[in-house]
This record gives sequence, structure tokens and C-alpha cells, in this order.
Amino acid sequence: MNRIELKDMEFFAKHGCFEEERIIGNRFVVNLSVEGDFSAAAESDDIADAVNYQTLYDIVRDEMDIPSNLLENIAQRIVKHVKAEFPALSKVAVTIDKINPPLGGKLYASSVTFEE
Repeated sequence: MNRIELKDMEFFAKHGCFEEERIIGNRFVVNLSVEGDFSAAAESDDIADAVNYQTLYDIVRDEMDIPSNLLENIAQRIVKHVKAEFPALSKVAVTIDKINPPLGGKLYASSVTFEE
């Protein structure tokens, strides 16, 4: 099994349950990991045989652009979208960090991870 990771993708988005979060927005950091058999791409050195990193990034960006109340909703959408685009993948995992969430105290981030 092989793995591709896109690490620390940063987005500004308007996710959250509080009205202020939907107005002001917040910073988010997303990490995506996909696993599968990438030997054909390794042998051919041809992007046509590979999981295209740009496509993975575009999926994450597009899903981050859709406002949601919960990080769980965004994470599930990302996993499902990636699996629909690349059905041969054996595993997709995404972690979304909400930087400085409004929880009433000092906190670097809240985080949700989904795997399928």
C-alpha cells in the first residue's frame, strides 16, 4: 500500500454554529491522506496513471467553500468526494483544524478526523 498526503492546506472560510462565525469567518488547516496501489504511476512516470494532487486539492478547496455548521459535515463531504473521484483508493483520511475556535478560552484549534 502507498500513501499520498497533502499537508497543512490553509483556507479562510465561514463555518460554524455561531452567527458571528458565519459573518467573520475563520482560518482552517486541512490535512488529507489517501492510500492505494500507486505502482502503475511509479513505473510509468505518467500523470494519467496517478492520483492527481491538483484534483485532490481542488476537491478540498471546493468543499471548504461550502458553509457548514459542523466540521464533521465538511470532513464527511471531502472523504466522499475524494472516494467518488478516485474509487480505487483503499483509504481516505482527512483532518480539519479550526484555528482559535470561539470557545471562551485560549485554544489553538479544534480538530475533526474522518477516515473511510
